[in-house]
Amino acid sequence: MGLKSFNPYTASRRFMTVLDKSHITKETPEKNLLEPKKRSGGRNNHGEVVIWHRGGGHKKQYRVVDFRRDKDGVSAKVASIEYDPNRSANIALLHYADGDKRYILHPVGLEVGATVSTGEAADILPGNSLKIRNIPPGTMVHNLELYPGRGGQAVRTAGASAQLLSKEGDLALVKMPSGEVRKFSIDCRATVGQVGNVDHENQTYGKAGRTRWKGIRPTVRGVAMNPVDHPHGGGEGKVKGNHPQTPWAFPTLGKKTRGNKRTDRMIVQRRK
Repeated sequence: MGLKSFNPYTASRRFMTVLDKSHITKETPEKNLLEPKKRSGGRNNHGEVVIWHRGGGHKKQYRVVDFRRDKDGVSAKVASIEYDPNRSANIALLHYADGDKRYILHPVGLEVGATVSTGEAADILPGNSLKIRNIPPGTMVHNLELYPGRGGQAVRTAGASAQLLSKEGDLALVKMPSGEVRKFSIDCRATVGQVGNVDHENQTYGKAGRTRWKGIRPTVRGVAMNPVDHPHGGGEGKVKGNHPQTPWAFPTLGKKTRGNKRTDRMIVQRRK
């Protein structure tokens, strides 16, 4: 793992860095675990652009990742570690003892040939999945369920990990990567360890083309527009002007948008 840089034989190569993929052991994905992925270009069912700056990009196929980890008592061997174009983390292909094959998120320290297990009897080792009731406090975890049985929804990005702080009754306190301390049911599953591909956030694209490959189109700043086009537009010289707003004059950049009162009681300490 790590970053690779280049000799600056072009202007864009000077600052470009790419991830070292020497740990990737298989280039072609498992055919049975692929699904087609249709691109929307940021448009809704009426053909209207609802998410700006999307479109183009390389064609992808979706890898079906097992976020539920519900094969209790069946051990699996790590067959390969693969790149997934749909997420920042890498994925690991598991061959189960009963012949089943599944993808999971690849955690730090999980090597090809290692054995992974799920359920109460699983050891506290990277890649093993257990209910929070069976995980000792202080353990770093990822792929956390928000509701028992729904499958992991939180802490899934590259390099992410949460810490199990304590357990009391039917609830556990978990410190999220953002710093927020949140309550979880002890019947929610979590996977031991930190998500791999830790250097993902440190890479530098170096040129506009690499963002276009990802399906991200250019973004024009509001202050570079005319007043008719954006609330930030106009002014003599480079003028910041009013508070950060969207093109439709709604507050943005720091404006709190969370309004889920139903789960407010689960938050013990806010991230700020």
